[in-house]
Amino acid sequence: MGVVGAFEVARLGGLWRVTRPWHPGLRPYLRSYVGYWEAVATPYEARLVPTGRATLLISLAEPFTQVRRLGVRGGGSGSIGSLVVGLEDRPAICTHPGGQEAIRVEFTPLGAYRLFGMPMSELTNLTVEIRDVLGPDAGVLVERMAATSDWAARFDLLDAALLARLEHGPRPAPEVGHAWQLLAGSAGALPIARIADEVGWSQGYLTRRFTQQVGLTPKASARVLRFRHAVALLGRGAASLAEISMACGFYDQAHLNREFRAIAGTTPGQMVASRRVEGAVALSRSADSSKTAPVVRR
Repeated sequence: MGVVGAFEVARLGGLWRVTRPWHPGLRPYLRSYVGYWEAVATPYEARLVPTGRATLLISLAEPFTQVRRLGVRGGGSGSIGSLVVGLEDRPAICTHPGGQEAIRVEFTPLGAYRLFGMPMSELTNLTVEIRDVLGPDAGVLVERMAATSDWAARFDLLDAALLARLEHGPRPAPEVGHAWQLLAGSAGALPIARIADEVGWSQGYLTRRFTQQVGLTPKASARVLRFRHAVALLGRGAASLAEISMACGFYDQAHLNREFRAIAGTTPGQMVASRRVEGAVALSRSADSSKTAPVVRR
């Protein structure tokens, strides 16, 4: 690992990653902000699993061949470079020809609502070209970032663009923010009726406003959060599947297995055994799971 100025550069498998401290004005809205490039250009294919976050990916080199959402009719993106991914409750398959270089920014759901300036429900389970969400100026921004190899300049350009949008973006309802905090804080275990009582809304009204601003219903969000909790416990390797099922609020181990198949398209055992980084599961020999970091989160 090396440090260049305010940057930290590290090798992770077949990927070089570059990070620096987040701008204070962005911190409340972010969960990850990283630049990366491949040490050796290698085609790969990977399964991407839901994380409870939204993603902005600035592609500075080769585009994805496709990002295909499983279980969604017409869910294939075709060739796509810089993109936006809304919240998901089902897996996707991404393929890339190799030669990837990009910056990936992950947002809280309500941070994304403010940045994108549109109902998050319109992005649910979708991978969308950046211009279709952020407008033609986003294309100009990507071109300027790709025209320089200076990572400081790249981060500065992106910071300025994000801060400008956040300043004028819609503010989420405080009740929705509180509801998300309660749900995320309990890892999806708190009953939706109790959350509605806590924020002072009816359950139906909470569901409508929450879905608009977060992207998933409270119930679907709870499923994803429980899944992520189970993935984290699996990664620690200190508990049995039965213990994880109980800790995460599943009825039993069979329920845990069903949820993994529905949300991730795999089983707990297969996920543990596979090579992965931040929840992505390699699908082929050419897939280096370290290269899936652009699209999936911890």
